[in-house]
Amino acid sequence: MTVRRRKFLPAAAATVAASTLAAPAIAQTDPVIKWRLTASYPKSLDTLFGAVNTVAKTVSDLTDGKFELQTFAAGEIVPGLQVLDAVANGTVECGLTYMGYYIGKNSAAIFDASLPFGLTPRQHAAWLNFGGGRALVDEVYDGFGVVAITSGNTGGQMFGWFRKELKTPKDLEGLKMRTAGFGGKVMAKLGVVAQQIVGGEIYPSLERGTIDACEWVGPYDDEKLGFNKVAKYYYTPGVMELEATNQLMIGKKAWATLPPRYQAAMRAAGAVANQEMLASYDAKNAEAIARLVAAGTQLSVLPEEIIKALRVALEQVLDEEAAANEQFKKILTNWRAFRANQHRWFSIADTRAENAVYRSTPS
Repeated sequence: MTVRRRKFLPAAAATVAASTLAAPAIAQTDPVIKWRLTASYPKSLDTLFGAVNTVAKTVSDLTDGKFELQTFAAGEIVPGLQVLDAVANGTVECGLTYMGYYIGKNSAAIFDASLPFGLTPRQHAAWLNFGGGRALVDEVYDGFGVVAITSGNTGGQMFGWFRKELKTPKDLEGLKMRTAGFGGKVMAKLGVVAQQIVGGEIYPSLERGTIDACEWVGPYDDEKLGFNKVAKYYYTPGVMELEATNQLMIGKKAWATLPPRYQAAMRAAGAVANQEMLASYDAKNAEAIARLVAAGTQLSVLPEEIIKALRVALEQVLDEEAAANEQFKKILTNWRAFRANQHRWFSIADTRAENAVYRSTPS
């Protein structure tokens, strides 16, 4: 036994030494890569742009600093609404954006962004991963020439800021309102003149009277952008956006050049950024809404008549888009069925339980 032990120890030590030497040797074969990552948001919107920084840091950490992403805010390389184009044409290798900005290229892009009366972040994740959604939206991204990785979610949003009270659907007629993408199509059915404006340009437009109302994300960002200084009424519920998913997109040619380890690092980074953004907004919005109300904001509830009119308008727009776009129609059929199941289940479980907790909370 003594002899065997003496023979074993040197052999084991040699194996450990060999593995120790081999690890750096393997790591050294990984290429050093530097890419540019642009975004649709200014740095002042720290939670949205924070996802960009999180992605870059996580990718670097997971690749021992060999894969670096240099980050750029909206306007530093390309305007905020041109991130998809910049990635698709190779101006930059990757970008972080919201697909609702690009429905003019293909309306089906909205399914991986935010739809009025749609899915919550949890429901959207369920649809992507277990409801067939991932394969359907990837077909859309293939058409753009990009690979997309979910990399952020705002969670539920507010309906928006208005200078005047809303009592009936007629109060929306002729109203010039900043609202993104697909929501604008729905609002237009009720006579709203929808304007798509990037975050940093909304306040001056509202202040000058170029627009009469606006929506962005929620209390934290809206307070930071100063909307409460030029509009008094802040409406809930945010039926137009129960979430807003953000995508890290990479040009398909650039993606194909990455070693599998680096591709995995980007997917992992997207998951980290997605969870971080949602948690950050949930924490910050709860405090910001209290500050806004204390400062004089009139927190208002959207009349039921307007909510019903918006829902009717949404279904009309969905049917119109499906008639004009076969890809939209294909995704809509799947999405509508999944949405019905999710809303039924959540009404039994989460929604009912949350309402019971709120009602039983001592005042």
